[in-house]
Amino acid sequence: MARNSLGRELPASFQGRPVVPYRDPWSVRPEGLRATRALKRVDPGQPKLVQNLQEAIERCGLRDGMTIATHHHLRNGDALLNHVVRMIDHMGLKDVKIASSSVHPVHAELVPLIREGVVTGLECGVNGLIGELCSKGELRCPITVRSHGGRARAVSSGQVPIDVAFLAAPACDEYGNLNGAHGPSAFGSMGYAFTDALHARHVIAVTDHLVPYPAAPASISQADVDWVVRMERLGDPGKIVSTTTRVTTDPVGLQIARYATQVIEASGYLKDGFSFQTGSGGTSLAVAENVRNLMRAQRIKGSFGCGGITGYFVDMLEEGLFQALFDVQCFDLKAVESIRRNRNHLEMSADTYANPFNAGAVVNRLDVVILGATEVDVDFNVNANTESNGLLLHNTGGHADTAAGAKLAIIVAPSMRGRLPIVRDAVTTVTTPGATVGAVVTERGIAVNDRHPELKAELLRRRAPVKDIRQLQREIEAVTGAPRPLEFGDEVVALIEYRDGTIIDAVRRVKG
Repeated sequence: MARNSLGRELPASFQGRPVVPYRDPWSVRPEGLRATRALKRVDPGQPKLVQNLQEAIERCGLRDGMTIATHHHLRNGDALLNHVVRMIDHMGLKDVKIASSSVHPVHAELVPLIREGVVTGLECGVNGLIGELCSKGELRCPITVRSHGGRARAVSSGQVPIDVAFLAAPACDEYGNLNGAHGPSAFGSMGYAFTDALHARHVIAVTDHLVPYPAAPASISQADVDWVVRMERLGDPGKIVSTTTRVTTDPVGLQIARYATQVIEASGYLKDGFSFQTGSGGTSLAVAENVRNLMRAQRIKGSFGCGGITGYFVDMLEEGLFQALFDVQCFDLKAVESIRRNRNHLEMSADTYANPFNAGAVVNRLDVVILGATEVDVDFNVNANTESNGLLLHNTGGHADTAAGAKLAIIVAPSMRGRLPIVRDAVTTVTTPGATVGAVVTERGIAVNDRHPELKAELLRRRAPVKDIRQLQREIEAVTGAPRPLEFGDEVVALIEYRDGTIIDAVRRVKG
C-alpha cells in the first residue's frame, strides 16, 4: 500500500498496472509521443459497408482479452453498447474490457454478462447499477474512473489502447463519413468520439440512418473509419436529458445561486471577454440566469460558453451574450438543433476540451466554472463520484478538468442531503483536489479557499455571507449531527484517476 499527497491509501498495483500516487495538479509532465495506429490502404471499389455487426467485428479481428469502446452522447438513451456486448457474447468472446467514455443506468443490461465473464473490466466512469453492485462486492468488475480530459489523454497517449471503437453515427454514408447532427437518433456534438476515431486500432461506424455519399457535414472522416454497419435504432435521443434543464424554483437552490452570483461579481471576471461553464442542473442554471441578467444590464459581451451545452446557453449565444459555444456534448434537443444551424456553435473533441497533455485545452481559457458535489471537506477537496453511503454512482465528467483549468471554480451544493451534512472532515472519495477549488457555496454561506485572499476580502467588503469552512461545517452539523463513519473492506473495486494519470483515490467495497 502507498499514500498519495492527500493522505489517501492506495494499492501498489491494480489490474496488473503499477499505481502512481497523485502529488499535485501540475507537476506531472508528458513523455513520449501520441499513440497512433497501423497504416491502411483501401483500394478503389473496395466496399466498407458490411451486412451486420458480427461481420464487422470479425473483420476487425476482435479476440478474447481485447478492449472495445463506445461513446455516450445518447446518454441514458444509448442502445449501441448493450447491442455490441450482446453480439460479442453471441460470438463466444470472453474477458473483454470496456473503455467507453461513460456507462449509464441503461447499461445495467450488462450485469449478467459481467457475471459470466464476457466483460471483465471497465476503463471508464459509471453511472448507476454497475457501480453500485461493484461497491457492494456483488459484482466483480474492476473499474478505473477518468475525467473527460483524462480519458482523452489516456487514449491518445496509448495508456488505454482501444482495439475496436464502435461509433454511434446518426447520419453516415457507406464510406464512413458521419455526423451527429442529423437523422432520427441525432444527438449533436460528436465530442467524445473524435479521440476514438483517431487512435483506436479499428473503427466501426454504426448507423440507423444511411445517407447518400458524401454525408455532409462530416464530423468524422471516411479516412478514419474502417467499416460501416446498419442497425435498427441507435437509441432514444429523448433520454439524453438525465437531469433537469430548467432554472430551479426551489428556495434553497435559488439562495445558493444568489450567493454564487455574488462570488462571480466579486471575482472581477465578469467583464467583456468573460468565459463561463455550468452544469445542466437547476441551481447551476439559476446562476447562469443571474449572470445573464448582469451581462444584459452591463452590456457585457462574453467570449465563450463551453462544456456540455444546454438550450439555455444556446439562448445566450443567440442573444449575443457570447461570441461562441464550444460543445463537447449536447445536453438537450435544443442544443442538438442549434449545432445544425449556428455557425458559432462549435463542435469540439474531448481532447480539445480538457486533455492536460496537448498544446492547450479549452478549459485553460475558462474564467469561471460552476460545479456540483456530493461532498466537500474542510480542505476544499470535492467528491463527485460516490455518495455519502460510499457507493460509486457517478462519473467524473469534466469536474476535475474544469476546476484545474478555470481561474475560479465554484462548488454549489445544498448544506445537507437526506439529513447528511455536505461538509466533512474528509470526503468519502476525492474527485477534485482542493488546490483547484476557489469557493464552496451553500444556502448557509460562502467558504472561500485561502488560495484566493483577494476574492475573500472583496466579498467581505460587499457584506456577503462569508464563513470559514470549518464554521460552515459546525453550523450544518448542529442541525444534522456528526455523520457516522462508513465501514469499508480491504477490496479495491475502483480507482479514481486524476486527469494527469496519477491516482487521486481508491474506492473500496462497502461493508454491510
